[in-house]
Parts: sequence; C-alpha cells; structure tokens
Amino acid sequence: MNNLKELRTERNLKQKDVALKVGITTSYYGMIESGTRVPSLAIAIKLSKCFGVSIEKIFLNTNTTRCCLKERS
Repeated sequence: MNNLKELRTERNLKQKDVALKVGITTSYYGMIESGTRVPSLAIAIKLSKCFGVSIEKIFLNTNTTRCCLKERS
C-alpha cells in the first residue's frame, strides 16, 4: 500500500495532473496509486519530488514501519 492518493487529494490534484508532472500515462499512475504496479526507482524519485516528500513517506506503511522498529528494539 502507498500514500499516493492521500498526498494527491491533499494537494487537490487529479491523477492526470500528477502523471503529466512525472512523465507517465494517467493509466500507469492509476495502477501505481492503486498498488497494482510498482514503479521503477526513477519514477519513485520523480513522485517524491512532485509531492515534496521522501520515497519512504510515499511507499512505506507507517504502521508497519513502527511495528518493525519496535520488534528490533
């Protein structure tokens, strides 16, 4: 799961807007957002720059990350 939809809607953007900024098709962006496709590192970097957040903020589930960090402690 990723946070793309949340980030996009917070900024009042449409999927088409993000896709154009990143240089991919709207269809492909929709698949990334829904989790049916995993973007290349290059596309992930472009998405992070587009939203002004880290790749981790987009693609890592915060709850899972906290759980794993607690287990390591």
